[in-house]
Formats: sequence, structure tokens, C-alpha cells
Amino acid sequence: MKRIIFFSAMLFMLHFTSVAQTNARQSVQQARIAEGRASGELTRSEARALKAEQRHIRRVERRTKADGEVTPDERERLNNMQNRANRHIRRQKNDLQERGDN
Repeated sequence: MKRIIFFSAMLFMLHFTSVAQTNARQSVQQARIAEGRASGELTRSEARALKAEQRHIRRVERRTKADGEVTPDERERLNNMQNRANRHIRRQKNDLQERGDN
């Protein structure tokens, strides 16, 4: 009986950790977009597209959490989406385009 309770607690902590990590990554990515816009590394249209990608990730995350359980496949999909968004932010911030007046 103790093993079942321990296993259930471990699954809960794994789920909680993955949710917290997802939220933390999204916060960091949103801050990077805002910083890129403020510094001129991102144009308005680049920032708009990157923010739209972040909104999409949040919508997918809400849908996966709706049933109360985030499966390993869903967790992997969210992680892959965040990795892709991270690459997009890095590429746009380093593409040598500058904001100008737009």
C-alpha cells in the first residue's frame, strides 16, 4: 500500500514539475521577445509572429491539461514546440535586421 501511495505521489510531482517547467520556459521566451523588441534586435513583425507562436503553445498546453493529465507524448510535443520557438527567437534576434521606424 505504501508503494502505491509513493508511486502516486511521484507521478503527481512529475506532472507538477513538467507544468512548472513549461510555464517557466514560456515566461523566459516572452521576456526574450520583449527584450529583443526593446533593443531593436526584433522588428515589429518579427515580434508579432513570435508572440503568436507563444500564444499557440499556450493554447495547446491548455488543451492538453484540460483532461487533468498530461501524457508523456503530450509533454514531449509541448517540449518540442518550445524548443522550436526558442530556435525561432534566437534566429530572429540574430538575423542582423534592425528595428528602424517600424
